[in-house]
Amino acid sequence: MTYSFEGNRVIAHTGTEYPIFQAPIGLISRSEMVGAVSAAGGVGLLETMFLPIPELQAEFDKVRARSNCPFGVHFLVGFLSSQPEREKAILDWALDGKTRLVTTGYGDPTRYAERIKDAGLITYHHAETLDEALRAEDAGVDGVILAGAEKGGGHGPHNLHSFALLQQARRRLQVPIVASGGIVDGYGMAAAFALGAEGVWMGTRFIASKECPWHDNYKQAIVGSEHVIGIETTRGDITNVRAVRTPFAEAVARDEAGDRGKPYAGDAMANFYQGRTDLALVGAGESAVLVHEVKPAADIVKQTVAEFWSEIDRLADLRKPIAAAR
Repeated sequence: MTYSFEGNRVIAHTGTEYPIFQAPIGLISRSEMVGAVSAAGGVGLLETMFLPIPELQAEFDKVRARSNCPFGVHFLVGFLSSQPEREKAILDWALDGKTRLVTTGYGDPTRYAERIKDAGLITYHHAETLDEALRAEDAGVDGVILAGAEKGGGHGPHNLHSFALLQQARRRLQVPIVASGGIVDGYGMAAAFALGAEGVWMGTRFIASKECPWHDNYKQAIVGSEHVIGIETTRGDITNVRAVRTPFAEAVARDEAGDRGKPYAGDAMANFYQGRTDLALVGAGESAVLVHEVKPAADIVKQTVAEFWSEIDRLADLRKPIAAAR
């Protein structure tokens, strides 16, 4: 039997077929990844941190050339707000009707909300706590991406994990919730919906995809992982990150290797691009232990949807009517 997400508020906002977001991770959220997710019916998101405007426009055009399916752009608030000239250029570029959806995160949820709404666009804010989510809702966002502490980076040391956070938020938020953290498939998606979500946001799962431009050694380290380690950084904006547990990651956590202030900069970044997982962190969320194969992004989307509906059917079958009293 074929099912649809008709009536789902996230679908109504995004115009996509499925409420599955590809996290706009820096350096991987380019046209190949975004286009594949979008064409498969998911919510592809183009990140706006690093590329000059002409190159960003070229990436946008490549996604649009692949299909007419909707996709969005993402603003990393803390990064953009620290560079006023780039911030203005990115906002002017993105808010001219190119897309119907803009997501924001890692910074003040009120900074762009009014301007995005004035441009007539849908906006979701990526929040890590209920307080931040409520601020975003008060600012007028259309939805909230709620990130549990299972995720790969940026969480505070005392943040709630998804199981508690989603249940806490569903009682307070009126806007739709997209669950982030610990989700790689339809089983996690079904669980998130049971806890109050109307969509899911996946990062680690799409890192281990065919379209991800990172070195295959990095992807295979995720596929082969059985443990993930948490690392406390010395950065003020991103206090904690996660990585596949390797001897190097353990040394970084002990502050005996690398630079906990800039764990993905300098020599570490050069080694990262060379696939030297013995000398660079393999950043990933806790869900890395659930990823067992590198797949095309479209297959990830389609399989997630199929597993979701299968799991919903399984749960529905548990409900048995009580026999009428004799």
